[in-house]
Amino acid sequence: MVTSVAIIILNWNQADLTIDTLSSFLKIKANKFSYHIYLVDNASTDDSFLKFKKFYKNNQKISLLKTKSNLGYAGGNNYGIKKALLKKYDYYLIANNDILVAPDFLEKLINAGQKNPKSILFPKIYFAPGFEYHQDRYQKNELGKVIWALGGKIDWNNVYASNIAIDEVDKGQFDNLDLKIDFISGCCLLVSHGVFKKVGIFDEKYFLYLEDVDFSQRAKKAGYKLQLVSDSVIWHLNSASSSPDSHLQNYFITRNRLLFGYKYAPIKTKFALFRESIKFLFSNDSWRRTAVKDYYLGHFGKGSWQ
Repeated sequence: MVTSVAIIILNWNQADLTIDTLSSFLKIKANKFSYHIYLVDNASTDDSFLKFKKFYKNNQKISLLKTKSNLGYAGGNNYGIKKALLKKYDYYLIANNDILVAPDFLEKLINAGQKNPKSILFPKIYFAPGFEYHQDRYQKNELGKVIWALGGKIDWNNVYASNIAIDEVDKGQFDNLDLKIDFISGCCLLVSHGVFKKVGIFDEKYFLYLEDVDFSQRAKKAGYKLQLVSDSVIWHLNSASSSPDSHLQNYFITRNRLLFGYKYAPIKTKFALFRESIKFLFSNDSWRRTAVKDYYLGHFGKGSWQ
Protein backbone atom coordinates (compact mmCIF):
# COMPACT_ATOMS: atom_id res chain seq x y z
CA MET A 1 0.00 0.00 0.00
CA VAL A 2 1.32 3.46 -0.93
CA THR A 3 2.13 5.73 2.03
CA SER A 4 -0.19 8.75 2.15
CA VAL A 5 0.66 12.22 3.44
CA ALA A 6 -1.53 15.23 4.18
CA ILE A 7 0.23 18.62 3.99
CA ILE A 8 -1.41 21.44 5.96
CA ILE A 9 -0.42 25.01 5.07
CA LEU A 10 -2.00 28.05 6.70
CA ASN A 11 -2.37 31.47 5.07
CA TRP A 12 -3.37 34.83 6.45
CA ASN A 13 -3.13 37.82 4.10
CA GLN A 14 0.01 36.52 2.36
CA ALA A 15 -1.27 34.97 -0.85
CA ASP A 16 1.80 35.64 -3.00
CA LEU A 17 4.15 34.21 -0.38
CA THR A 18 1.92 31.17 0.04
CA ILE A 19 1.73 30.60 -3.72
CA ASP A 20 5.55 30.56 -3.90
CA THR A 21 5.62 28.00 -1.09
CA LEU A 22 3.06 25.80 -2.84
CA SER A 23 5.01 26.04 -6.09
CA SER A 24 7.96 24.60 -4.22
CA PHE A 25 5.85 21.81 -2.71
CA LEU A 26 4.37 20.86 -6.06
CA LYS A 27 7.90 20.04 -7.27
CA ILE A 28 8.65 17.47 -4.57
CA LYS A 29 9.60 13.93 -5.54
CA ALA A 30 6.79 11.56 -4.60
CA ASN A 31 7.75 8.24 -6.16
CA LYS A 32 7.08 6.15 -3.04
CA PHE A 33 4.20 8.06 -1.48
CA SER A 34 1.15 10.12 -2.35
CA TYR A 35 0.34 13.52 -0.91
CA HIS A 36 -2.49 16.00 -0.76
CA ILE A 37 -2.25 19.66 0.28
CA TYR A 38 -4.85 21.28 2.53
CA LEU A 39 -4.48 25.03 2.03
CA VAL A 40 -6.29 26.80 4.87
CA ASP A 41 -7.08 30.49 4.50
CA ASN A 42 -7.44 31.84 8.04
CA ALA A 43 -10.18 34.38 7.25
CA SER A 44 -7.85 36.70 5.35
CA THR A 45 -9.04 40.28 5.01
CA ASP A 46 -7.47 40.69 1.55
CA ASP A 47 -8.08 38.84 -1.73
CA SER A 48 -6.05 35.77 -0.76
CA PHE A 49 -8.85 33.25 -1.18
CA LEU A 50 -9.85 34.63 -4.59
CA LYS A 51 -6.24 34.27 -5.74
CA PHE A 52 -6.12 30.69 -4.50
CA LYS A 53 -9.33 29.79 -6.32
CA LYS A 54 -7.89 31.28 -9.51
CA PHE A 55 -4.56 29.46 -9.19
CA TYR A 56 -5.73 26.08 -7.92
CA LYS A 57 -9.34 25.54 -9.03
CA ASN A 58 -8.31 22.64 -11.29
CA ASN A 59 -5.50 21.25 -9.15
CA GLN A 60 -6.48 17.85 -7.79
CA LYS A 61 -3.61 17.86 -5.29
CA ILE A 62 -4.93 20.88 -3.37
CA SER A 63 -8.05 21.32 -1.26
CA LEU A 64 -8.96 24.93 -0.48
CA LEU A 65 -10.39 25.59 2.98
CA LYS A 66 -11.50 28.87 4.54
CA THR A 67 -12.23 29.57 8.20
CA LYS A 68 -15.06 31.88 9.23
CA SER A 69 -12.81 33.91 11.52
CA ASN A 70 -9.10 34.22 12.29
CA LEU A 71 -8.42 31.21 14.50
CA GLY A 72 -4.75 32.00 15.08
CA TYR A 73 -1.88 29.67 14.24
CA ALA A 74 -3.15 26.91 16.52
CA GLY A 75 -6.80 26.99 15.48
CA GLY A 76 -6.10 27.59 11.81
CA ASN A 77 -3.80 24.60 11.56
CA ASN A 78 -6.21 22.51 13.62
CA TYR A 79 -8.94 23.34 11.13
CA GLY A 80 -6.89 21.75 8.36
CA ILE A 81 -5.70 18.87 10.52
CA LYS A 82 -9.27 17.94 11.46
CA LYS A 83 -10.31 17.87 7.80
CA ALA A 84 -7.32 15.72 6.92
CA LEU A 85 -7.83 13.33 9.83
CA LEU A 86 -11.15 12.29 8.32
CA LYS A 87 -9.20 10.68 5.46
CA LYS A 88 -6.85 8.82 7.85
CA TYR A 89 -3.55 9.58 6.14
CA ASP A 90 -0.43 7.78 7.30
CA TYR A 91 1.41 11.06 7.94
CA TYR A 92 0.61 14.74 8.41
CA LEU A 93 3.05 17.52 7.57
CA ILE A 94 2.47 20.91 9.22
CA ALA A 95 4.31 23.57 7.23
CA ASN A 96 4.61 27.35 7.25
CA ASN A 97 3.56 29.36 4.22
CA ASP A 98 6.98 31.05 4.06
CA ILE A 99 9.28 28.15 3.23
CA LEU A 100 10.91 26.65 0.15
CA VAL A 101 11.67 22.94 0.15
CA ALA A 102 14.23 20.63 -1.40
CA PRO A 103 12.52 18.19 -3.81
CA ASP A 104 13.48 15.17 -1.72
CA PHE A 105 12.93 16.66 1.75
CA LEU A 106 9.60 14.93 2.39
CA GLU A 107 10.77 11.57 1.07
CA LYS A 108 13.65 11.66 3.54
CA LEU A 109 11.35 12.60 6.43
CA ILE A 110 9.01 9.73 5.60
CA ASN A 111 11.89 7.24 5.29
CA ALA A 112 13.12 8.29 8.73
CA GLY A 113 9.60 8.07 10.13
CA GLN A 114 9.13 4.53 8.89
CA LYS A 115 12.38 3.48 10.56
CA ASN A 116 11.51 5.34 13.77
CA PRO A 117 7.75 5.03 14.33
CA LYS A 118 7.92 6.59 17.81
CA SER A 119 9.41 9.82 16.48
CA ILE A 120 8.17 13.21 15.31
CA LEU A 121 10.38 14.28 12.42
CA PHE A 122 11.61 17.64 11.20
CA PRO A 123 14.07 18.86 8.56
CA LYS A 124 17.16 21.00 8.82
CA ILE A 125 15.90 24.57 8.37
CA TYR A 126 18.12 27.19 6.73
CA PHE A 127 17.49 30.87 6.23
CA ALA A 128 16.57 31.49 2.60
CA PRO A 129 19.43 33.51 1.03
CA GLY A 130 18.96 37.19 1.82
CA PHE A 131 16.69 36.56 4.81
CA GLU A 132 19.39 36.08 7.45
CA TYR A 133 19.30 38.19 10.60
CA HIS A 134 22.95 39.22 10.16
CA GLN A 135 23.56 39.30 6.42
CA ASP A 136 26.94 41.05 6.67
CA ARG A 137 28.46 38.10 8.57
CA TYR A 138 28.46 35.65 5.70
CA GLN A 139 30.41 34.96 2.54
CA LYS A 140 28.46 34.63 -0.69
CA ASN A 141 29.10 30.88 -0.84
CA GLU A 142 27.66 30.46 2.67
CA LEU A 143 24.23 31.85 1.79
CA GLY A 144 21.58 29.16 1.82
CA LYS A 145 23.59 27.25 4.42
CA VAL A 146 22.93 29.55 7.38
CA ILE A 147 20.93 27.66 9.98
CA TRP A 148 17.57 28.96 11.18
CA ALA A 149 16.79 25.95 13.37
CA LEU A 150 17.89 22.42 14.17
CA GLY A 151 15.07 22.07 16.65
CA GLY A 152 14.59 24.17 19.75
CA LYS A 153 15.73 24.41 23.35
CA ILE A 154 14.00 25.80 26.41
CA ASP A 155 15.58 27.89 29.14
CA TRP A 156 13.56 26.37 31.98
CA ASN A 157 14.76 28.98 34.50
CA ASN A 158 13.09 31.75 32.52
CA VAL A 159 10.68 29.88 30.19
CA TYR A 160 12.20 31.16 26.99
CA ALA A 161 12.34 29.07 23.83
CA SER A 162 15.06 29.49 21.20
CA ASN A 163 16.27 27.79 18.03
CA ILE A 164 19.28 25.50 18.19
CA ALA A 165 22.34 26.61 16.14
CA ILE A 166 20.60 29.71 14.78
CA ASP A 167 22.87 31.98 12.68
CA GLU A 168 25.60 29.34 12.34
CA VAL A 169 26.88 28.27 8.93
CA ASP A 170 26.22 24.57 8.42
CA LYS A 171 29.41 22.63 7.69
CA GLY A 172 28.01 19.30 8.85
CA GLN A 173 29.21 19.92 12.41
CA PHE A 174 25.82 19.02 13.90
CA ASP A 175 24.92 16.02 11.73
CA ASN A 176 26.30 13.29 13.97
CA LEU A 177 25.55 14.92 17.30
CA ASP A 178 22.82 13.69 19.61
CA LEU A 179 21.18 17.07 20.04
CA LYS A 180 18.99 17.63 23.09
CA ILE A 181 15.80 18.88 21.46
CA ASP A 182 13.10 20.36 23.68
CA PHE A 183 10.69 21.31 20.93
CA ILE A 184 10.08 21.35 17.20
CA SER A 185 9.10 24.60 15.52
CA GLY A 186 5.72 24.61 13.86
CA CYS A 187 7.56 25.87 10.78
CA CYS A 188 7.76 22.26 9.58
CA LEU A 189 7.10 18.94 11.30
CA LEU A 190 5.91 15.48 10.29
CA VAL A 191 3.76 13.27 12.52
CA SER A 192 2.09 9.92 12.04
CA HIS A 193 -1.65 9.41 12.38
CA GLY A 194 -1.06 7.75 15.73
CA VAL A 195 0.57 10.86 17.20
CA PHE A 196 -2.56 12.97 16.86
CA LYS A 197 -4.67 10.12 18.24
CA LYS A 198 -2.46 9.80 21.31
CA VAL A 199 -1.22 13.38 21.86
CA GLY A 200 -4.03 15.48 20.41
CA ILE A 201 -3.65 18.51 18.15
CA PHE A 202 -2.53 22.07 18.94
CA ASP A 203 -3.92 23.66 22.11
CA GLU A 204 -6.05 26.55 20.88
CA LYS A 205 -5.71 28.39 24.18
CA TYR A 206 -2.37 29.66 22.86
CA PHE A 207 -3.78 31.11 19.61
CA LEU A 208 -0.31 32.32 18.57
CA TYR A 209 3.19 31.53 19.95
CA LEU A 210 4.29 28.55 22.06
CA GLU A 211 1.58 26.20 20.79
CA ASP A 212 4.30 24.20 19.02
CA VAL A 213 6.39 24.11 22.20
CA ASP A 214 3.39 22.85 24.17
CA PHE A 215 2.65 20.21 21.51
CA SER A 216 6.26 19.03 21.65
CA GLN A 217 6.13 18.65 25.43
CA ARG A 218 2.94 16.61 25.25
CA ALA A 219 4.49 14.41 22.57
CA LYS A 220 7.62 13.82 24.62
CA LYS A 221 5.56 12.92 27.68
CA ALA A 222 3.67 10.42 25.52
CA GLY A 223 6.94 8.71 24.63
CA TYR A 224 7.74 10.23 21.24
CA LYS A 225 11.24 11.33 20.27
CA LEU A 226 11.79 14.69 18.55
CA GLN A 227 14.10 13.78 15.70
CA LEU A 228 16.10 15.92 13.29
CA VAL A 229 16.52 14.40 9.83
CA SER A 230 19.71 16.18 8.86
CA ASP A 231 19.66 15.29 5.15
CA SER A 232 16.15 16.71 4.75
CA VAL A 233 16.42 20.43 3.99
CA ILE A 234 14.12 23.44 3.68
CA TRP A 235 14.65 27.22 3.59
CA HIS A 236 12.75 29.76 5.69
CA LEU A 237 11.92 33.18 4.27
CA ASN A 238 12.22 34.82 7.64
CA SER A 239 10.04 37.86 6.98
CA ALA A 240 8.33 37.81 10.35
CA SER A 241 4.85 39.32 10.35
CA SER A 242 5.49 40.93 13.72
CA SER A 243 8.71 42.67 14.71
CA PRO A 244 10.42 42.00 18.06
CA ASP A 245 8.79 43.91 20.92
CA SER A 246 5.63 44.50 18.89
CA HIS A 247 2.38 44.82 20.82
CA LEU A 248 1.25 41.49 19.37
CA GLN A 249 4.34 39.67 20.64
CA ASN A 250 4.22 41.42 24.00
CA TYR A 251 0.64 40.32 24.52
CA PHE A 252 0.73 36.70 23.34
CA ILE A 253 4.19 35.76 24.56
CA THR A 254 3.57 37.28 28.00
CA ARG A 255 0.26 35.48 28.43
CA ASN A 256 1.39 32.22 26.84
CA ARG A 257 4.62 32.02 28.87
CA LEU A 258 2.42 31.95 31.96
CA LEU A 259 0.15 29.33 30.40
CA PHE A 260 3.09 27.15 29.37
CA GLY A 261 5.29 27.78 32.41
CA TYR A 262 2.65 27.05 35.04
CA LYS A 263 1.95 23.77 33.23
CA TYR A 264 5.49 22.49 32.64
CA ALA A 265 8.17 24.50 34.47
CA PRO A 266 9.84 23.56 37.79
CA ILE A 267 8.34 24.93 41.01
CA LYS A 268 11.13 27.49 41.43
CA THR A 269 10.46 28.88 37.95
CA LYS A 270 6.72 29.07 38.62
CA PHE A 271 7.39 31.33 41.60
CA ALA A 272 9.64 33.49 39.41
CA LEU A 273 6.92 33.71 36.76
CA PHE A 274 4.40 34.77 39.38
CA ARG A 275 6.67 37.55 40.65
CA GLU A 276 7.35 38.70 37.10
CA SER A 277 3.63 38.74 36.29
CA ILE A 278 2.93 41.01 39.28
CA LYS A 279 5.57 43.43 38.01
CA PHE A 280 3.91 43.44 34.59
CA LEU A 281 0.61 44.42 36.21
CA PHE A 282 2.27 47.70 37.23
CA SER A 283 4.38 48.23 34.10
CA ASN A 284 3.93 50.94 31.49
CA ASP A 285 3.27 48.36 28.80
CA SER A 286 -0.50 48.14 28.50
CA TRP A 287 -0.44 44.96 26.41
CA ARG A 288 1.71 43.10 28.94
CA ARG A 289 -0.65 44.27 31.70
CA THR A 290 -3.61 43.02 29.68
CA ALA A 291 -1.86 39.73 28.97
CA VAL A 292 -1.32 39.03 32.67
CA LYS A 293 -4.91 39.94 33.51
CA ASP A 294 -6.20 37.70 30.73
CA TYR A 295 -4.13 34.77 31.97
CA TYR A 296 -5.43 34.98 35.52
CA LEU A 297 -8.99 35.59 34.31
CA GLY A 298 -8.77 32.62 31.96
CA HIS A 299 -9.17 34.65 28.76
CA PHE A 300 -7.36 32.48 26.22
CA GLY A 301 -7.51 32.00 22.47
CA LYS A 302 -7.56 35.44 20.91
CA GLY A 303 -8.18 36.89 24.36
CA SER A 304 -8.23 40.69 24.44
CA TRP A 305 -6.10 41.09 21.34
CA GLN A 306 -7.58 43.71 19.03
